[in-house]
Amino acid sequence: MRKRDNYYFDTFVELVDYSCKAADLLNEILSNYDATNIKAKMEEMHSIEHSADVARHKMMGRLLKEFITPIDREDIMAMADAIDTVTDSIEDVLMRLYMYNIIEVTEHAQKLAEIIAKCCYLLKQAFEELPNFRKSKKLHDLIVEINRLEESGDALYTEAIRDLYLSSKSYKEIVAWDNTYHYMEKCCDTCEDVSDVIENIIMKNT
Repeated sequence: MRKRDNYYFDTFVELVDYSCKAADLLNEILSNYDATNIKAKMEEMHSIEHSADVARHKMMGRLLKEFITPIDREDIMAMADAIDTVTDSIEDVLMRLYMYNIIEVTEHAQKLAEIIAKCCYLLKQAFEELPNFRKSKKLHDLIVEINRLEESGDALYTEAIRDLYLSSKSYKEIVAWDNTYHYMEKCCDTCEDVSDVIENIIMKNT
């Protein structure tokens, strides 16, 4: 594949790397949770999300000017939007921790954050393989593993919600964690959505 054609694939890797950075930050926050430091961490997270937006807008600007692209421009746009949603969704989780003034985090939340990070890094590996999608032997396995992790996230979300309603006697705590778990599960879903776009591109171009 020509160097010029690699631009979009390289930018996909760059965009999903921001998702990985956001997931790492969320993981770090939940592993060493300090409620008094969440606002500062939100600013750090927003800086990552903003950098991702800048890279996405740069790619879209180039896409508008180019007549020939390595894959359909609609697929390039769909991919960029799907990756952007992953990073935005991770930021949304941190916003919930701040808005609901969550003082202590749960083991379920920590485990969900670990799954989110694993999904993001698998996506990065998938995008590194994507330029060679016609010959790659790893790409299919990576997509299958992302889907498996998303299912694990769903199962963990179900158990987290059940445990919340069984053990908590505080209405505020139930509302806070019900919504926060929902956004964490959404992160897993958005990662699977990206893998679906990858699969769609492979199907259309082979």
